[in-house]
Amino acid sequence: MKSVIPKGNSGLGRKTHLLGTKVRNLRKRNNLTLDDLSSRCIRINAEYAPSVSYLSMIERGKRVPSFDMLEVIAEVFQKSPDWFLDDVPEQDDITPDKGSSGGISGMPLEPSFLFTHDILQIAIPEMLSQTGISGRQFAHLLIRAHQEHHQNHFPDLEKAAEEVGMKRMPLSVGELTMLAQQQGLQIKWFNKLPKGFAAEYGVNETSVVTSYFAHPNTICINRLLEKHERRLKYDIAVHIGHSVLHNNDGLKSVLVTGLNQYSVMQGGSNTKVHSSHIDTQDILQAWRDFEASFFAGALLCPKVPFRQLLDRNGYEIQTHEIVNVSASVAMRRMTAVSPYKHWHYFDAFAPGKLKAVYRGNGIPLPWGNMREVADPCQHWAVFRMINTPVTGTSAQLSILNVGNEPRIYCCESTNTKDLAQNSHVLCSGIDLNPAIQAQGGDATSIAHEIKELCVSGGGSAKLPQSIQKQLLSVAKILNINWVERGVQTDPRLICSRGAECPREPSCYSGDDAVIKSTFIA
Repeated sequence: MKSVIPKGNSGLGRKTHLLGTKVRNLRKRNNLTLDDLSSRCIRINAEYAPSVSYLSMIERGKRVPSFDMLEVIAEVFQKSPDWFLDDVPEQDDITPDKGSSGGISGMPLEPSFLFTHDILQIAIPEMLSQTGISGRQFAHLLIRAHQEHHQNHFPDLEKAAEEVGMKRMPLSVGELTMLAQQQGLQIKWFNKLPKGFAAEYGVNETSVVTSYFAHPNTICINRLLEKHERRLKYDIAVHIGHSVLHNNDGLKSVLVTGLNQYSVMQGGSNTKVHSSHIDTQDILQAWRDFEASFFAGALLCPKVPFRQLLDRNGYEIQTHEIVNVSASVAMRRMTAVSPYKHWHYFDAFAPGKLKAVYRGNGIPLPWGNMREVADPCQHWAVFRMINTPVTGTSAQLSILNVGNEPRIYCCESTNTKDLAQNSHVLCSGIDLNPAIQAQGGDATSIAHEIKELCVSGGGSAKLPQSIQKQLLSVAKILNINWVERGVQTDPRLICSRGAECPREPSCYSGDDAVIKSTFIA
């Protein structure tokens, strides 16, 4: 194909905002290093081939190649030089390829000059102010994105917990108390919070402060936990985590059970709760809280012993009783210790608040925490369990469109109550598509077939025996009992929003709408 670009940089300058990103993505998708690409360019035309350092500057948008140099790069990838310019803005060409990093797909930060450090510092506070998102909420979004990008694996935190607990499991309250004392911490019980504490930290009436740190080295624990051993163990483990990881330096840790996920502002007045001002200390404290919480899970459920226990018990939720930890701790740890990488986890409160989320593989949310929506999909397992509580646990096989392609999910959900007596649903699930592919199956075709059957069946349908047999085989290889149970039920169509409902007729069409409630998203 003959290029229509005039030679010389003058014809390129205003059309190269996406060029560096396209070069970088092509190089990475072809598993080439900068040195590899430079060498290939040299073999084509040594005179106009870019050096390694110059290639790096091109990819970062610091340099614009001459037309002759661009022709050499284009030839390596068998593209027209025109393809690299802004006039061909194919989204896939500029979207970062994260490979096996996991988590939700990223967006291309292009043109790069609009996503510079200085511009983002100005734009983010304005965005938060206009959308009503607090700085604390934004901090949690950043942390969740970081967690999902790393597929919930933090080896340094695992190692720190193992060095303290010596991989013992289960740990008793007495053993945890001794570990706390080894960190120089003492435990003090309280019946009532100090005057003004709830107002200062934004604790509302739907929540209970279970423990907090008081200088110099005191863990203050609510006497309510004397009758709730599993929560007591978790709180002590979290405070040990703060001590080990952060040396009690400026520690302002307050542990709360209840609905106000973002309302507790560590070390700040309640007036900051609804502010869009981004306080760096708030973001740092939110990150430290996450680290201490992850540490606590790793201390109570060390990776190798807990994985072996889960394996022996087929990943049943009731395994948490053997370790004597809460179901939420055990279910969150499943996502981190399992050899299978493609998990998600929800902790959902009525009417529609997700207090905790781990969104592996970028699964869309049934609702969230930031804004109200009027069309939540009521067929998600967490939705059904909130509205129709069941005894024990419940497995569900679901079909959900993600990026215009149907995916097969299976989850196990259970009802529980927190110490403030708020009912909520815990849900652990996996994306089955990678497991099907790993066994040589065509996950996309199977998902399409199941989806078509469910659409024609009004939203649910019986699995054909051949597909059920294949999925049961995958479930046995994964050794997850509730996946086997889910495969033996009729799969359900679910959607990220009612406006995208694939059912015929739609759940949200005219007078036939099943539900019109308002949820938080």
